[in-house]
Amino acid sequence: MLSEAEIKEILVRQRETILNKKYGLERTVLKEVESKLKLPHIVVLTGLRRSGKSTLLRQLIQKQYQDEDFYYLNFEDERLFNFPASEFNKLYEGLIALYGKKKTFFLDEIQNVTHFETFVRRFYEEGFKFFIIGSSATLLSKELGTKLTGRHVDIIVRPFSFLEFLELKGIKINKEAMYKTETKVEIKKYFEEYLIKGGMPEYLIHDDPEILTRVYEDTIIKDIAVRYKVKDVVVLKQLYSYLIYNFANKFSYNSLKKFMAINSVNTIKKFISYLEETYFAKTIHKFDYSFKKQILSDKKFYVLDNGFMGVLSKKITKDNGWLLENLVFNCLHKDYEVFYYSGEKECDFLTVKNKEIKQAIQVCHELNDENKERELSGLKEAMAKFKLKEGLLLTNSQEEEIRSDGKKIIIKPVWKWLLE
Repeated sequence: MLSEAEIKEILVRQRETILNKKYGLERTVLKEVESKLKLPHIVVLTGLRRSGKSTLLRQLIQKQYQDEDFYYLNFEDERLFNFPASEFNKLYEGLIALYGKKKTFFLDEIQNVTHFETFVRRFYEEGFKFFIIGSSATLLSKELGTKLTGRHVDIIVRPFSFLEFLELKGIKINKEAMYKTETKVEIKKYFEEYLIKGGMPEYLIHDDPEILTRVYEDTIIKDIAVRYKVKDVVVLKQLYSYLIYNFANKFSYNSLKKFMAINSVNTIKKFISYLEETYFAKTIHKFDYSFKKQILSDKKFYVLDNGFMGVLSKKITKDNGWLLENLVFNCLHKDYEVFYYSGEKECDFLTVKNKEIKQAIQVCHELNDENKERELSGLKEAMAKFKLKEGLLLTNSQEEEIRSDGKKIIIKPVWKWLLE
């Protein structure tokens, strides 16, 4: 058990670490977090490893707590591994002795403490404000859901959006910028970089692919293999490697079972769900009004940041069409439930909100004589099926409108769509 002096040493060092962290590019999601400050609810910040959660904390601590009125605890610190929830009062006593009485806790990677929700609830009911940070959606929601149902709000911290990426590069976007030739040329150049590199903050700042490799390895080992006690990590990695290589392609659990060294479809489902819970990837279903048919349909797999494909997958065609599709999915996934459409033809995405189909979207790098009929026919079929008057076809650089049979298809560059 840690002594009082050891606890204080940890607390001082952790506070120094978060306060010495660079403020960085102010995140768009910070406004959403700030809007929850007056609520009594616990604010849960989750997201992919290294996607900027700690930097967001730094910004919040400076802007709203003047670098003073807070307590900070990081439970990924190896000195606090297996720290018992029953001993939390010792940490609290140490914090009071060092910094006086405060009413706000920032708890980083708290899911590493078994039964953490018990002391969170006790302090919450005494009027303390909590910000809980973690990289596993399920572990946090499972524990909080047990003891704190209805008392927490969840916010996902994602990698940089294209707008944030441009700000990192020193490009400020306003309404006029979209129509200035010089700025458009610059935006297009940076979009090609963003398409390949993605939005992971540390990778963009240091330009070292090892950063993304380490995020992936830590996700598999720390967030999945250790927590879920997966014995055969080699097979786990083989499955993930296959899915990443074949991102945006259809697959079925049975097809995976046939050539993976995994005998159970349920095991495959579990392994894929683990990766989704860490915010590394997402699978989508074919749309069907029958929930059972949705579940039984082939799936499509998307990685939640494009940068990982350049490092982990060799499936990048020279036209980067797959990357465009992956990027579009990640933008849609923030605000909608997303499906793909498959009938006589196929359409890449259907977006659904409040049980209503909002849009049919097709993605291709370049619309040309060879693919025009195929790309448009899938989109038109989906529009007709769901009585949509307007469809969207996203490309790398083309822009026009097509009108036929009382329907409109807008063809637009992805970079412009992202900024709108």
